[in-house]
Amino acid sequence: MSEDRLSTDPDDKTWIEKIAHAFSSEPKSRQELMAILEVAKNNEVIDHDAISIIDGAMKVSEMQAREIMIPRTQMKVINLAQPLEEILPLIIESAHSRYPVIGENTDKVLGILLAKDLLPQLLKKEIDEFDIASLIRTATVVPESKRLNVLLREFREKRNHMAIVIDEYGGVAGLVTIEDVLEEIVGEIEDEHDVEPDTFIKKLAENDYIIKALTPIDDFNEEFDTDLSDDEFDTIGGIILQQFGHLPRRNEVTTINGFQFKVLNADNRQVHLLRMSATAE
Repeated sequence: MSEDRLSTDPDDKTWIEKIAHAFSSEPKSRQELMAILEVAKNNEVIDHDAISIIDGAMKVSEMQAREIMIPRTQMKVINLAQPLEEILPLIIESAHSRYPVIGENTDKVLGILLAKDLLPQLLKKEIDEFDIASLIRTATVVPESKRLNVLLREFREKRNHMAIVIDEYGGVAGLVTIEDVLEEIVGEIEDEHDVEPDTFIKKLAENDYIIKALTPIDDFNEEFDTDLSDDEFDTIGGIILQQFGHLPRRNEVTTINGFQFKVLNADNRQVHLLRMSATAE
């Protein structure tokens, strides 16, 4: 056998041969595929971010809407009967772009209101004639068991960004957005409320702050004139985890020393970003 022929010993194969072999023989498991991709990363064919995205995409195909939805109790909704002067403060405070519009209760979702559709209303002189029913769009409804990869495809095909999640009895269980699904694949998607890389705390409005979980407790105490203990933990994230008693998911809320903390971003290892406000005494 000539020396330039490929070795039949799997351990002697080059990374290109391993990848080619893996895809030609159809990897039998995600672990097998990720092992091959890890070889490619080590040989600088793809980078760590690419592997993370591939891994995230495969995980999404196994996840259901119930795993990432915003629970019903934490949904920001608008009541059909609310006047414009009540709706605007809610939109300004929550800073979302889409809101479920409900009737008598949260189980009766009538449609979705886009915040941008309210802008023309502000120019009208007769605000009393405001009719929210004429602005709402049809709501997409999906079951809790909806696979995220299927949901993402439907979001793209139908150009929707939000879906109402219902339980087996037809009641509203929560909502899910296209951003929620994409963040499971690519990680956190930054927006205008994200804290700058070189800062820990960002003030949004009076009594409304975005805080990195890595904020040193000393910095937090100095900023808000508090006396949180740093005996056990160095960061706010450490105190938050202790308070929850488990690794919280996005939108979970807890209160510490008169401050309410809402988890904005977290993965399966740690909390990353929080929204904080002082609770009413």
